[in-house]
Amino acid sequence: MQVFLHQFFDVGFMVEHFDEVLEGFWLTIQIWIVGAVLALAWGLILALLRQLPGKGVLPVRFVTIAYIDVFRAIPLLLLIVLIATGIPSLTFLPKAIRIPEWLGKPDPFWYGTLALTITYGAYMAEVYRAGIEAVPRGQIEAARSLGMSHRQTMRHVVVPQAVTKIPAPMLNELISLMKDTTLVSVVALNETLQVASDIQSHSYNSSALTLGALMFLIVILPMARLTDKLIARNQQKITRGAHIEVA
Repeated sequence: MQVFLHQFFDVGFMVEHFDEVLEGFWLTIQIWIVGAVLALAWGLILALLRQLPGKGVLPVRFVTIAYIDVFRAIPLLLLIVLIATGIPSLTFLPKAIRIPEWLGKPDPFWYGTLALTITYGAYMAEVYRAGIEAVPRGQIEAARSLGMSHRQTMRHVVVPQAVTKIPAPMLNELISLMKDTTLVSVVALNETLQVASDIQSHSYNSSALTLGALMFLIVILPMARLTDKLIARNQQKITRGAHIEVA
């Protein structure tokens, strides 16, 4: 038991390497925030493209659906490696795009962000679609009868209501996104896992990895509890609605 505690829960070792792991975790938070913002925006665009009416935009809907299906199927780790090894070799692109160092962040940061955006944008699109389809059809018809275009209806009527219906599943996706930031370590980004793994490889002590896991717990557990509360609140609303209809 003492050996186990020394290997995984050496408090002194954690204190000694706390600043290093915290610095890596701060980079994790940054890539999570940037990736989440971009994925939310890209997912909304995909969801709106998928909802475009008319035969004239059928190819757009087809391409959008194909994109969502494809990038929900491709493993994120594989996509990260593909982007990080493929984009630098595209010599026809400017160097600032092939090897981006925007905002002072190294290129692995942006390769990882791009992969997270591409993958989670597809997942977010499905969450948005569920919210859009949950808006009563009558409200859409009422908006169109008032002379609103499809674009105006989506902007002023559908999307604002759809967003209020999906906070719980959206939070679940954001939690998954944060955990998947550790995959970016495969391209040598010094985030939590990479830093903790480097410490472990030199010291043969896994307490730094445990410390990284604890940092994730501190951030993710409150989000998970908030998600549970939102789900419970939504179920209460559905239950109350059912009682009213029965009455």
